[in-house]
Amino acid sequence: MRIVVQRVSEARVRIDGIVVGEIARGLLVLLGIRGGDDVKTIEWMTDKLVNLRIFPDDEGKMNRSLLDIGGEVLMVSQFTLYGDCRKGRRPSFIGAAHPTIAEPLYESFIEAVRAFRVKVATGQFGADMKVELINDGPVTLVIDSPE
Repeated sequence: MRIVVQRVSEARVRIDGIVVGEIARGLLVLLGIRGGDDVKTIEWMTDKLVNLRIFPDDEGKMNRSLLDIGGEVLMVSQFTLYGDCRKGRRPSFIGAAHPTIAEPLYESFIEAVRAFRVKVATGQFGADMKVELINDGPVTLVIDSPE
């Protein structure tokens, strides 16, 4: 599993011009799922995400987590995170999990974050989405699950 985490002051996702998910201060999470990901992967990534200390404390140091600040999450599925561009001119997505496997894991990840009492807004799995954000910092991190 791979996530791109962006600290945001606000973010939203639109489908056909309609806002389907929106958050205030928190994290925009772009989620890529690969073959072999499972419930243990979700548990590890969820713990990492909600406890990652990337929000500033009173001294301006990144010392607070999403849980500490009561932040929100906008979760967007993005299989292109597993696009392999090493050969040729067109990315290969062979590393990305098939949608029949990825969609239930995407839904499970959302529920796992919500279990921490975090407000989670979402896009729509497999849809053509437009994502808008105000990146705070900017702070953007890529987190890969353990192999």
